[in-house]
Amino acid sequence: MPLIRHHIAGHEAGAAERTGAVYDPATGEHRSDVALATTAEVDEAIAAAKAALPAWRATGLIRRADVFFRLRHLLAERRDELAAIVTSEHGKVLSDAAGEISRGIENVEFAAGLVHLLKGEHSEQVSRGVDVHSLRQPVGVVGAITPFNFPVMVPLWMTASAIACGNTVVLKPSEKDPSAAVTLARLYEEAGLPAGVLNVVHGDKVAVDAILDSPDVRAVSFVGSTPIARSIYQRASANGKRVQALGGAKNHMVVMPDADLDGAANAAVSAAYGSAGERCMAVSVLVAVGDETADALIAKVAERVEGLRIGPGTDPESEMGPLITREHRDKVASYVAGAAAEGATVVVDGTAKAFDSDGFFLGVSLVDGVRPGMKVYDDEIFGPVLAVVRVSSYAEAVELVNANRYANGTAIFTRDGGTARQFEFDIEVGMVGVNVPIPVPVGAYSFGGWRDSLFGDSHIYGPESIHFYTRTKVVTSRWPGHTPSQIDLGFPSNH
Repeated sequence: MPLIRHHIAGHEAGAAERTGAVYDPATGEHRSDVALATTAEVDEAIAAAKAALPAWRATGLIRRADVFFRLRHLLAERRDELAAIVTSEHGKVLSDAAGEISRGIENVEFAAGLVHLLKGEHSEQVSRGVDVHSLRQPVGVVGAITPFNFPVMVPLWMTASAIACGNTVVLKPSEKDPSAAVTLARLYEEAGLPAGVLNVVHGDKVAVDAILDSPDVRAVSFVGSTPIARSIYQRASANGKRVQALGGAKNHMVVMPDADLDGAANAAVSAAYGSAGERCMAVSVLVAVGDETADALIAKVAERVEGLRIGPGTDPESEMGPLITREHRDKVASYVAGAAAEGATVVVDGTAKAFDSDGFFLGVSLVDGVRPGMKVYDDEIFGPVLAVVRVSSYAEAVELVNANRYANGTAIFTRDGGTARQFEFDIEVGMVGVNVPIPVPVGAYSFGGWRDSLFGDSHIYGPESIHFYTRTKVVTSRWPGHTPSQIDLGFPSNH
């Protein structure tokens, strides 16, 4: 059985005292094993990052930028190769995997502008003969803990900004689809990144805890579920680290009566069922304003999902692939059965769809009559299940969204500019789409939610990542002139 090992200081590493199974979700086949790091192996990776830090921090900004320009070229050149790796271990269709890589490349392009991004400020003559300037300097060794659903994009969200700022990184990807992270580390090094600047360790809670507890790790970035995000934030911050921990989501798509209902139905199907719903920005709640709107939308969505082609991600005809594991598939299916038991109406039951495969496939489900308090509404399902909540007014829709404990993304579909603008003002959610169902910001803006969708003060990638991965130092200077200095024991003032 092939073994996926750690990548430390530019080399494969790890004794593989413990291993985990990596499956092909489309077939259920146990395709390889992955080494699960011991605390000692994580410490080895952290030591490699610490040893590489002084030289990388001292590397000129133009030289650093060159690495990102070359990396961008390599990622584009090997997009198909990377997409195939993602599909083989995650299961998403190849076009979706390629799209993930494209969005990751945006962050590399942003990081390539590091000469501009790391500029400080300068004020001349704040007092007689006194100047003040600020510097941005790296925080040190950074821990990056990434989820299974975007094994290329999310690591690039973290590593590009962290490395551009002069830090070194220990990346702990999901053990469910680990190969993409190792491939990324090799591409970085092929682009000219010195060995040890980016290290990859695979593992479970043992590896995560070693990163969180190490005194040599100064900052931690995480994307995953809300319970784990909260736990990581508490443990890492208690250990004196900077933390950005992005949690779960329950993204609502509000559809007003004046919306283009055909366009809204298309958007709902794409946003709810793309990547089998395994996206933190997937639309999982369709909020229909008015029963007439709801009835029309449900009919249009049900009609569109009838012909949805579900199959292996490697099949060009497939529009949706399997879920990541058998256990997760069964858990998602249980929400559909539970919704009916709680009084909702299952309009389309994807759990009843038969597949001639041992893979982890599940059909799409559409559930009407959903209300807060039902598990199908309250929980982050992370699968191809779309819940419909009926409300009578715009105000009721806003109240529903703002009352939810998650606040990652939301969208409104309307033809009325005034309604859209008011929604932007009223809604208490981190990312908002207007006639855009999945409002993931482009690389020049930052990604992140509010409430239980984010623990810490900084969103990920974009401008906020530069703040997160650097510390600001302010220098106040006076150079002696020809007049003799005078002693003054008073408090300094700027006059």
